[in-house]
Amino acid sequence: MRLACGPRVVVTGASRGIGKALATELTARGARVVLVARSAETLEKLAAELGGEACPADLTDATVIEPLVRTIEASGPIDVLVNNAGVDLAGDLVALSSPAIAGLVDLNLTAPILLSRAVLPGMRTRGHGSIVNVSSMAGTNALPGLAPYSASKAGLSHFTAGLRADLKGTSITTTLVQIGAVESTMIESVRSHPPARRAFGRLERMRLSVDLDPDVVVQAVADAIERDKRHVRLPKRAALFPLIVETPRRLTEFLLAGVKP
Repeated sequence: MRLACGPRVVVTGASRGIGKALATELTARGARVVLVARSAETLEKLAAELGGEACPADLTDATVIEPLVRTIEASGPIDVLVNNAGVDLAGDLVALSSPAIAGLVDLNLTAPILLSRAVLPGMRTRGHGSIVNVSSMAGTNALPGLAPYSASKAGLSHFTAGLRADLKGTSITTTLVQIGAVESTMIESVRSHPPARRAFGRLERMRLSVDLDPDVVVQAVADAIERDKRHVRLPKRAALFPLIVETPRRLTEFLLAGVKP
């Protein structure tokens, strides 16, 4: 999808981090961005800077998602949906609170599924669209102290594969972004849990993990949207892990060749 042609792109989790940087890069490439996050004041300031639209919303509340999409579509089509919003949670499972676990699953997994469901009718009517799901290497590599987080990201990755199967034969594409640790306060929060910190340290010494530059991630995601790429896997040195997990999905895709969705 050519961003220079001005497609309308919805970016969730756009008030900070990767979401904010991605919205800025997409705008620079010509896209019209719609920013979604909980922080209304921060979001409106960024929207003013980028010439975009601010749509504050708490995506952990499933009841707001369909009204949110209807509100956005009232001003124009959604050409690209970037499900970037997410939260980390590190700690021994029995020490984590039930509300914290439920909130993580709601934001990391349920919200992307419901948002995708809500935008698909419009995309099907128009005959084109793109859904980008920002997952994590944690969805393939099980590390101590990250069980709920890893499960939510594994679910998002597999959902993307199932969605791709549903959309077979259409002009609606999917992109799965699987990234490792990014230089941010989030990764520092994860490393505050000693077992997770030791696990990351081991992988770093084996040169299988490295803190990613956010700009590298943003450029790769923007390029993937423009080129309709199915996957973004960073760091490349660790790409073997998601490739192995992807093997049965691709095998199933091959076995179902010719079967109409």
